Formats: sequence, structure tokens, C-alpha cells
Amino acid sequence: MKTQAFIALAAGLAISVSAEAQQRDQIRIVGSSTVYPFSTAVAESFGAKTGFATPVVESTGSGGGLRLFCSGVGTEHPDITNASRRMLTSEYELCQSNGVREITEVRIGYDGIVLAAADNGQAAMDLTLTQLWLALADQVPADETCSSFVDNPHSAWSDVDASLPGQRIEVFGPPPTSGTRDAFVELALQAGARGLACMAELEESDPIRFDAIASRIREDGQWVDAGENDNAIVQTLVNTPTAFGVFGYSFLDQNSDRLIGTLIDGVEPEFYAIAEGDYPVSRSLFFYVKNQHAPIVPGIAEFVSEFTSEDAWGEFGYLSDRGLIPLLEDERDEVARSSRALEPMTQAPE
Repeated sequence: MKTQAFIALAAGLAISVSAEAQQRDQIRIVGSSTVYPFSTAVAESFGAKTGFATPVVESTGSGGGLRLFCSGVGTEHPDITNASRRMLTSEYELCQSNGVREITEVRIGYDGIVLAAADNGQAAMDLTLTQLWLALADQVPADETCSSFVDNPHSAWSDVDASLPGQRIEVFGPPPTSGTRDAFVELALQAGARGLACMAELEESDPIRFDAIASRIREDGQWVDAGENDNAIVQTLVNTPTAFGVFGYSFLDQNSDRLIGTLIDGVEPEFYAIAEGDYPVSRSLFFYVKNQHAPIVPGIAEFVSEFTSEDAWGEFGYLSDRGLIPLLEDERDEVARSSRALEPMTQAPE
């Protein structure tokens, strides 16, 4: 009996030591490269203002971050994930199946997805969404009926439309794991495909086929998956004067001395055009909190409060200086209230 009691005591101590070893005093944040600079700024301010350790922020892409976030509960898993699109139903279900059942969604503001190039003194290009789709689609209609499709034959912008420059189509953009790419496909490419009458008719008659064709980006080297580091894309554009890059507005704003944004449907990618919904390729930005970690990782609730403070995400906050387009005041008030209370999502996002 004494031997058994000793074994039980030793096992209990081992479990206790193991659990203590797994604790950490830093919030771990993963996810979107677009939200990364905003989250990093909040983390630095949070660390400087409070007695909590500065959170660790990693740029893994929205899809990659959500997979990590939804992989389980425990300090070996991230506490927060950033996303440049809303969580998918399949991701919510993955979270639920892995025991991540209490999740707070925090919408932080708006962002535009831009097509930008190095500023070499030239006028900004002006593209319609349909021209953009015809330049980047994997396949395009063989004729005006959309009864058949061919591999994209356009090698120069002028092949798409004679009014466009004769330079080679070369676009560096985010990979499939990126929320920016997901949003770009939905807001720019699919919308551009609908600009052709026969593609709009195809969406009505066969939405699955429309989605497959309208959403597939060419893979012949004229679109280049450039990884999750948007700063690397910016540097590539500076070194490649004829190329374009796809990334969030904040990166254009922070590099306005080096880059020039393409007009889309005649609208310049700038702060107020995005805030007022005039710029056609804009989206909401989010982060998600694993509420089950709030009692075991110090500072989670306080970090959420800092992020949703007027000093951070307000109209004149430090995130606005970094390119975040703020929510309207009444929206900020409501999101701040619900997020600081860590109100959990009750169903999968629509």
C-alpha cells in the first residue's frame, strides 16, 4: 500500500510539474500577414504600458493561423489568430471538433486590397475588375458565349485591352493560405468575371462551374505566389519596375514614397474611398480569441481591451497611422463592448 501511495504521489507531482512547465507568460498570436503589423503595434504598446510580457506575433497567413488556432486547447496552441477574412464554417467546425468551443470574434476595421507597382514617375494604371480577371484567370472564354474556355493567352496587359500598356503581365501575390488571396479572389476576380455577360449567365445556370473558372488564378508564371511576407513583395516591386503586387492597403500607405496604387474601376485605393465603400476591393479584418485560454495565459483580456481602445483603433489612433481603416464610431463601441466581455460565437459564421 505504501508503495502504491508513493507511486500515486510521484505521478501526481509529475503531472503538476509537467503542467507548470507548459505554462507561459506571453500571449501567442498567429495568422494574417495583413493584420500582422497592426497586431504587432498593439503588442508593443501593450507590453510597454502594462506589467504583462509583450505578446509574440507570427505571420502565418489567415488559413494557416486558423488551422493552428483550431488545433486544440492548451498552452502549446496559440491564444489568438489574426484573419484578413472571416472564419469559414469549416474552420469553425474544426475548432469545435478539437475542443476549441469558446471563441470571440473581433472585427477591427477595414482594409482595401491593392494592385501596386514601383513609383517610377508614371501615371497609375486604371483597370476594370473585368480586365483584371482577364489578365489573371487561369482560363478565359473562347468566345462571347462562354460555351468553352481556353488557357489564358494574354501575356501583356495590352493583350487584354489595347488601351492598356504593352508591358508583360507579372503579378506577385499571396499564396493560397492567405486571407488576402481569398478576399482578392472573391472581391476582385469573381466580380470581374461577372462583368462579362456570358459569365454572369453561367453563374445563374451553373454556379459550381462559374466558381471553379472565375476563382482559379493562372499558373503559367505570370502570377507568382510570393509567400506570406508582404514586405518582401514590396521590396520585389522596387527591384522589378514593370511588375505589380497584391497586398493590403496598409503596405501601400506605409510605402507611398516608393509605390503607386492602381485605380480599380476608376477609384484610387486611398483611405476615405475604402472607408466609405467606394473602392471596390475592400474587406473587414478580424482577430479571434480562444476564451478557454484567458484563465491560464496572463493578459488576454487586457490585450483585447488595448486593441479595442480609441488610442489604438480609433479614428486618430496609432493603428490609423499604420493604415487601418477604422470602424464607424457606433460599430467600434459595440465591438469593444462584446469583445472585452469575451462574448463567444454561438454559431458558425455565415
